[in-house]
Amino acid sequence: MKPDYDVLIVGGGPVGAALALALRGPDLKIGILEARPPQAARRDPRPIALSHGSRLILERLGLWEKLQPATPIERIHVSQRGGFGRVELDAREAQLPALGYVVDYGALAVALAQALEAEGGGRVIRATASALEGGVEAAIARFDTTDGAQSVSARLLAVADGGTLSAARTRTRDYGQAVVTTRVTCAIPHRNVAYERFTAEGPLALLPLGTDMAVVWTTTPQHAQELCEMPETLFLERLQAAFGRRLGEFSRTGERARYPLALRITDRVAEPRVVALGNAAQSLHPVAGQGLNLGLRDAWELAGTVASLDAGDIGGAAHLRAYAARRRVDRGGGIIFTDALVRLFSNDFAPLKLARGLGLAALGAAPPLKDFVVRRMTFGARG
Repeated sequence: MKPDYDVLIVGGGPVGAALALALRGPDLKIGILEARPPQAARRDPRPIALSHGSRLILERLGLWEKLQPATPIERIHVSQRGGFGRVELDAREAQLPALGYVVDYGALAVALAQALEAEGGGRVIRATASALEGGVEAAIARFDTTDGAQSVSARLLAVADGGTLSAARTRTRDYGQAVVTTRVTCAIPHRNVAYERFTAEGPLALLPLGTDMAVVWTTTPQHAQELCEMPETLFLERLQAAFGRRLGEFSRTGERARYPLALRITDRVAEPRVVALGNAAQSLHPVAGQGLNLGLRDAWELAGTVASLDAGDIGGAAHLRAYAARRRVDRGGGIIFTDALVRLFSNDFAPLKLARGLGLAALGAAPPLKDFVVRRMTFGARG
């Protein structure tokens, strides 16, 4: 019997929505299983740094103009607190219009969700998956609605929601860290420079967002809670002490939020009729801003493999082996890179601090190496 869908996407967040839009067309029947309404993500205050490679994907999906104004990052200043060594990455040196673009996560998620509804990227089922089952000819997604338990079949289940997969398929490493996000007003204009400052408790990033700076402050869970609860004036004092005065005095903050940090990796990205992408495949530390950009590349690559197949071959063993092989180097590189940065820089061990300083100085003095790093952060392993 013919499945209900060619591709059923589990999770309608940015990665799932981008996949649906990349697959849209008259030849495929696409479904999206997502419980949250389109406007729900608007309340998410996190800043997101999209790479130039992600901008190209969103342009091809016809979405980039809907995200404006996005704030370009023209330079990135990397340093470590209490130690020597720094490096600056420059978009002009890399022959790119920008190293990245900062937007609100909520604005990105809502723009994608609205485009999905307006442009007919697929049928949206407002429900949460309760079980996913692979199979030889088709996969089954089971979900609960107000009318009771239901199920649908698909040639391929593309799982983009990390909470849907069973814990047995996922390895987790708790970093013992949490991140605090907010916005601050600075006395000195940012001039489209982003800052990544490594401290013993974790990286502190300040990203240009409009005329303000978005703060992504990694620290211990207890300190993160204290930072969210303390008065604004005290928070600004703590931030000033941690970051310094390159941007002058911080004078005002926005809403503060905190999130726990862990590395979650799905060992088997592809199984019979089921493929994981985005946060369902890997959930990364926010250092270097690789997580969502990696997920958008997952979606674009998967859509490309589907477009090259006859409908009957979608989700077959050969298809999923080919997709997993195409993503192996980029995915593995992103995971290793972010995890290594956290492990190497989130401590105050003196010999390691010296080695970090030497490494940053060497990177700053080697233009070909800087170009290699920028290309990989911008375009992934195919950069």
